[in-house]
Amino acid sequence: MGQITVEKNVDGIEGLCVITPAVHGDSRGYFMETYNISDMAENGIDTVFVQDNQSMSVKGVLRGLHFQKNYPQTKLVRVIKGCVFDVAVDLRKGSATFGKWHGELLTEENKKQFLIPRGFAHGFLVLSDTAEFCYKCDDLYHPNDEGGLAWNDPEIGVVWPGVKGEYNGTASAEGYTLEDGTPLRLSDKDQKWTGSLRSVQFEK
Repeated sequence: MGQITVEKNVDGIEGLCVITPAVHGDSRGYFMETYNISDMAENGIDTVFVQDNQSMSVKGVLRGLHFQKNYPQTKLVRVIKGCVFDVAVDLRKGSATFGKWHGELLTEENKKQFLIPRGFAHGFLVLSDTAEFCYKCDDLYHPNDEGGLAWNDPEIGVVWPGVKGEYNGTASAEGYTLEDGTPLRLSDKDQKWTGSLRSVQFEK
């Protein structure tokens, strides 16, 4: 018990949490609990997770901003290798922080976890040569249920660290790079998201 520290309502956004685990290390290496249902409950987090996912991405990959249209998910995300800038955007109808975003640097060194409740769009940018990204979900994957918003939508205004380029009215990655010249890499689907914040509000 007591193996995590939880920062609640990060950046004033209700429900967003940054979780830092206790890491026990010595000259041999380290040990930590990556998930403990009792510790979560002690901190007021009673989400039941049903699926674990893992992905690998190379530097400059940007995934997002994604949400589930009919089967929204709470996600608990972390990085086990490398470094990503992880972003959540509040899409909850009636929320005092509707449309507000928060970004969190998740790295293999800081071992932080980011809890993103239902009703948020989510995305991340890889800043290291490679990154391995793990996350828990509280609902199973439902094909054809994914929606999205343009990663560079000026109405949202996410400030992606180290990204250089000029907005041309679309989600296209063309002309965008990181500071070291690495081109920004998005899927074809992520370069075609359109729509507005108001069109994707979720019941809070």
